[in-house]
Amino acid sequence: MRVLVVEDQRHLAESVARVLRREGMAVDVAYDGAAALERTDVVDYDVVVLDRDLPVVHGDEVCRALVARETPSRVLMLTASGTVAQRVEGLGLGADDYLPKPFAYAELAARIRAVGRRNRSASPPVLVHGDLRVDPSQRVATRAGERLALSPKEFAVLEHLLAGRGRVISAEELLDRVWDEAADPFTTTVKATVNRLRAKLGEPPLIETVARAGYRI
Repeated sequence: MRVLVVEDQRHLAESVARVLRREGMAVDVAYDGAAALERTDVVDYDVVVLDRDLPVVHGDEVCRALVARETPSRVLMLTASGTVAQRVEGLGLGADDYLPKPFAYAELAARIRAVGRRNRSASPPVLVHGDLRVDPSQRVATRAGERLALSPKEFAVLEHLLAGRGRVISAEELLDRVWDEAADPFTTTVKATVNRLRAKLGEPPLIETVARAGYRI
């Protein structure tokens, strides 16, 4: 899942980004509304976590702009005000969800996953392929009952391949959905991660390489 965190309090923005990256999400950060609009011009984020009180361009205007563009991005709005009237107003702007500050990081991550699923066809809460089971909400993957020790990126690649339901997924798509803007598109990062994942999944092999196309399970 590709997420944009828009928050002018830099310490909070970086803390949120660290937590979401540990959850296996690819996270970019913007510190004002103008920067958020620039980033959403070039990247189709699954979810935009949007602080309402932003400098340069107010969060309300960012939300309106995203809705007007008919962007596929879902908007989860944050604000220091938790009144019912403020929540209703935020949702009326076109936000998909609304979370008052202060919030628990676990709840934020769960809400991001929930609104992000609205962009995709429904997937079961636990992804199963033969003796492989992946529980995205608990961040647990097992094969033949044995828990797999996967890094966040390995887990995210596995989740994305399983969610593809047999579709061939290119290295470019994996790089776009699993890594953030700091990733070098000319490196062998994806290939190296897939190779490590293959080794950890064991035998018989589950990930198929489709020549000049990508990977699938």
